[in-house]
Amino acid sequence: MICEIICAVGETDAEIGAASAGVRSLLSFYGSTPSYRPTLEVEGREDLQPTLNTMSKQGRWKEMAELIDDDLLETTAVRGTPTQCAKQIVDRVGDLADRVCLYFPGYPLPDRVLGEVVSAVRAESTNR
Repeated sequence: MICEIICAVGETDAEIGAASAGVRSLLSFYGSTPSYRPTLEVEGREDLQPTLNTMSKQGRWKEMAELIDDDLLETTAVRGTPTQCAKQIVDRVGDLADRVCLYFPGYPLPDRVLGEVVSAVRAESTNR
């Protein structure tokens, strides 16, 4: 089984903030589509879908992203330093996934930081 994980990763608070903004943008776009409503329903946030859908039709992309609060972001994605994200990934899917596909939407991620995430996931998986 391959699990896709949306990541907001950085080494500093500023980098994590920029990554979080990218993830909020992605989640607001996904949330605007009717096919994403079941995901929002699982989180008790189904009321958000029609609002995001209406806003998308009005081109209010920035405002849409602002509706993705920390709770929803952290439920549907992982966020933090490479080590923090690795722990969250393994906690969530370590017993289920044979592989993970990491998704870093809408923000620059240096290859070095990507390498740190991969190494940290491997280390966290091995330590279990």
